[in-house]
Amino acid sequence: MSKISKMFKVSSSSSSSTRPSSGSSSGSVSRSKHRSRSGPSPQEAINRLRETESMLTKKQEYLESRIEQEITIAKKNGTKNKRAALQALKRKKRFEQQLTQIDGTLSTIEFQREALENATTNTEVLKNMGYAAKAIKGVHQNIDLDKIDTLMQDITEQQEVAQEISDAISKPFGDQFDEDELLAELAELEQEELEESMKNMGRLPSVPTTKLPSARPSHHATSKKRVEDDHDMKRLSAWAS
Repeated sequence: MSKISKMFKVSSSSSSSTRPSSGSSSGSVSRSKHRSRSGPSPQEAINRLRETESMLTKKQEYLESRIEQEITIAKKNGTKNKRAALQALKRKKRFEQQLTQIDGTLSTIEFQREALENATTNTEVLKNMGYAAKAIKGVHQNIDLDKIDTLMQDITEQQEVAQEISDAISKPFGDQFDEDELLAELAELEQEELEESMKNMGRLPSVPTTKLPSARPSHHATSKKRVEDDHDMKRLSAWAS
């Protein structure tokens, strides 16, 4: 037997001996694959994204501070040490490129986190709506539509009975008279009273036509008599003298 055939036999025997262990390892791999297929929960992913955002924000602050430092170095060296100033400007450019990349990455992560948060909120809302729908369905299962119709008919009949009872109670007792006849009789009585009043006015005494003497003389007559009396007294006094 050649050395090559011996080598093949040894490799085949070693592979056959190691097959059970590979089977066990494949089982563990399948379990890990099953875990990876299930994936993380939305909240875990949101927390991871927030941690990444925090890390990148800190990196932004660091790069901004380094850019300020490199600008200061470039200004300090200026024309005195041109090579150092140029190196500082090159580093500043690299930091600015990294800062631009981080800005784009942050925008993408923020969009992804907001999408996950909205999806989680919508899922929770739909879950609660489904829960409420099941509760409503459970309530309606205990309600019979035929019984509702019968109940409404009973309520309507009882309302009609109550109205009839109210109408019967509100009717007045005693004799009932025709209101039109009473009004006609009242009008006749008023007409008779008016005619009687007219007759009494026709029997009043006539007004006298002779002028009645006044009880008191007028002021003009009194003053005239007083003047005449004064004139007579003057004539009498003159004759006596």
